[in-house]
Amino acid sequence: SQVRFLEQQNKLLETKWGLLRAQPPPRSTLGGLLEGYAGTLRRQLEGLGQERQRLRTELGHVRGLVEEFKAKYEEEINHRTEKENEFVLLKKDVDEAYMSKVELESRLESLTDEINFLRQLYEEELQELRVQVSDTAVVVSMDNSRQLDMAGVLADVRAQYEDIAGRSRAEAEGLYQVKYEELKTAAGKQGDDLRQTRSQIQELNRRIQRIQAEIEALKNQRSGLEAAVAEAEERGELALRDARAKLAGLEGALAQAKQDLARQLREYQELMNVKLALDIEIATYRKLLEGEESRWE
Repeated sequence: SQVRFLEQQNKLLETKWGLLRAQPPPRSTLGGLLEGYAGTLRRQLEGLGQERQRLRTELGHVRGLVEEFKAKYEEEINHRTEKENEFVLLKKDVDEAYMSKVELESRLESLTDEINFLRQLYEEELQELRVQVSDTAVVVSMDNSRQLDMAGVLADVRAQYEDIAGRSRAEAEGLYQVKYEELKTAAGKQGDDLRQTRSQIQELNRRIQRIQAEIEALKNQRSGLEAAVAEAEERGELALRDARAKLAGLEGALAQAKQDLARQLREYQELMNVKLALDIEIATYRKLLEGEESRWE
């Protein structure tokens, strides 16, 4: 019975041994999985590095444009300030020219009134002289007891008075004409200067409007570039956060894969230990069987 039991145990062990040998050795796919993870991780890191470099280049370009437009904007602001100062100075000159013109016109009007007054005064004095000469002629004609040539004397006196009055009148009119021409020339010059200054002011106004339009355009461009910079920075930050999240996920998957590999290695080691124990047990029973067979023979 003992031999039969051992034979049964031997057959059982041989069957187990055959089954164990028939089973293919455990193949672990963890290596390929890890290689796949590592390749994916490398490709994603390379893509993220390229995207980061592209965003840095784009950001540097946009910042350069912002600095360029900022310098141009400041230059236009300084140019506008300079033109506004020129406008203030020209306006001051225009005001002074206008006041000079008003003063000259006032002086012209005053001199015209004075000349008219002197002319009227000369006319009245001349009329009085004529009346006096006429009265003297009447008196002399009434009291001409000595039969003098009073008519000739009166004619000479009248001629002298008329000559004096005429010369005074001519001198007054000449003085008036000279003053009038001087004031007219000065007023004309002031008028030309005023028109020229007004033309310069209009040109400055047009230039100021053009500069203001350019400044507004530069402001809009600067706002657009600042928005582009902010958007690029935001996109870069989002891409970086996404990359970090993907990297964290890959690191988690890699850690999980390492844990799975360690577990499979432990299971494989346990199976190898079981196989070794079975091999030892089979070898022991085989030795016992061989010893029993030798003893029975």
